Amino acid sequence: MAVIKVDHSNFKEIVSENKGTVILDFWAEWCGPCMMIAPLVAELSEKHPEITFCKVNVDDEPAIAAAYGIVSIPTLIKFKGGKEADRSVGYAGAEMLEAWAVK
Repeated sequence: MAVIKVDHSNFKEIVSENKGTVILDFWAEWCGPCMMIAPLVAELSEKHPEITFCKVNVDDEPAIAAAYGIVSIPTLIKFKGGKEADRSVGYAGAEMLEAWAVK
């Protein structure tokens, strides 16, 4: 499954109303660690189709970033049943990221 771009127009449908697990990656084009983690997130989206993987560009969607108190990127938030369940801040390697995503 491909990583879904989330913005103000589809956030509620894709994240808040989703009954399953959603991993939301807050990122920016100028962020080196964000660029390093992006292919890992894409790989996990293919490996774990039972999880919905999404991205929010903090420069394009500052209101969403502010609503979740994003002060450092990359920040990944795991939602379960539309509610925040966990978050990971900063770069994480492939094995650590996968273990965090599926737990």
